[in-house]
Amino acid sequence: MTRSEFDDIRAHIGAGAQHAADLLEIASELLDDLEQARVREATLRSYYLSLLTAARATVAASNAGDPAPMTFLLHELAKHGQLPADDAEAQRILSDAKTAQSLIPRIDDEPPARRPRPGSRARSCVGLSRTLPR
Repeated sequence: MTRSEFDDIRAHIGAGAQHAADLLEIASELLDDLEQARVREATLRSYYLSLLTAARATVAASNAGDPAPMTFLLHELAKHGQLPADDAEAQRILSDAKTAQSLIPRIDDEPPARRPRPGSRARSCVGLSRTLPR
């Protein structure tokens, strides 16, 4: 669910969604979205754990003098179709990695996002992605 959809729901509730059926429908949609988010999170955690395990095994194999220490990492990346296809793609990946590495120190410099004050009227993004009951 996008931020805009949350804003639309808040606006709908704030505009007087007093009917129990309306609120039940909204709650049902939110629960469906929450379940989908939990499944996505579990999948991403699984991918992360597999990649971390492969990376650690690669370093351990290198430290142990294994003649092909990259085997673990190559297998994991190939399983998900993440190996560079050619030299041009490899160069793009290296460029992206350098850019990301240079941006990491700036993450802490960003001011926190401003949240609306309690009682103030929240801005609502209008979108066509979800229709709310009337």
